[in-house]
Amino acid sequence: MISKQNPAVRALETLIGRLHERGRLRVWSLVITVFGDAVVPRGGRVPLAVLQEIIERLRVEPGALRTAMSRLAADRWVEREKQGRNSYFSLNANGRHAFDLATRRIYAAGPPQWDGTWTVAIAPPGVADDLWQDLTSLGFVRINGGVYLRPEAADAPEAGKELAGLLVVHGESAEHPEALRLLWPSGEVEEAYRGFIDNHRPLLKALDEGEELGGIDAMAARTLVIHDWRRVVLRDPGLPAALLPENWPGEEARALAREISRHLSAQSEAWLDAAGLPPQIRPEQAAARWTRQPSQVDAQSSR
Repeated sequence: MISKQNPAVRALETLIGRLHERGRLRVWSLVITVFGDAVVPRGGRVPLAVLQEIIERLRVEPGALRTAMSRLAADRWVEREKQGRNSYFSLNANGRHAFDLATRRIYAAGPPQWDGTWTVAIAPPGVADDLWQDLTSLGFVRINGGVYLRPEAADAPEAGKELAGLLVVHGESAEHPEALRLLWPSGEVEEAYRGFIDNHRPLLKALDEGEELGGIDAMAARTLVIHDWRRVVLRDPGLPAALLPENWPGEEARALAREISRHLSAQSEAWLDAAGLPPQIRPEQAAARWTRQPSQVDAQSSR
């Protein structure tokens, strides 16, 4: 049994405390993190009892989890299946699409490499707000009103469907491209990255020094680290390195998340095995997370 005096356990307890200090906890978002990080690589289906054990270790009441699952089902993110007295959940098509886009960003090895070209998309009046979330998830920066801009890269996600009905201009010429950093809230995102580093550094230090987290603690810590990383990296438009401000902390934060995940992988995967989840469908792809550019990350290992 791992002692609570273990610095890694203390760091985990501190992270759990911070999770609850942020205000009203979005339990459904925690559930999506568990699905994306742990469930989809193992086929995409999980018993409610397994979700409950993870969420309870994060000090979330069972009733809050049931409410979150009902919301996700109502919003067509998950599907529920009953087998006797047991409930199972899996991502449906809508959930998988949103998850695919996010996973490419979460587990990418680094920022995209700019090819020197741009795409400008201009939305008709009245529809710009409806497009904001879809286009920013694809790497566009909202410049003003209905004007969106994306520096292109070889691994940029396909955006044909989302750009339908918009005026789209492609080109190479731009004076002072570094000024792009002034057109999005880079200061807020930079602060979020630095907060992530400060909050999670004690856990990495403990793990680097040979301390361990076993069983459910490893799974809970893994979930929290990926959840916190996901909350930051998906706020970042994912600009190429050439267009980022100097001393940008995003890659330091990415390296920290990657190293903690590496430390926790064996113990957390062993816990998932013991919990009865099927083995990873493509373990070589799961092992290659954090080593590929966004277009190379196979988001749906369950295919």
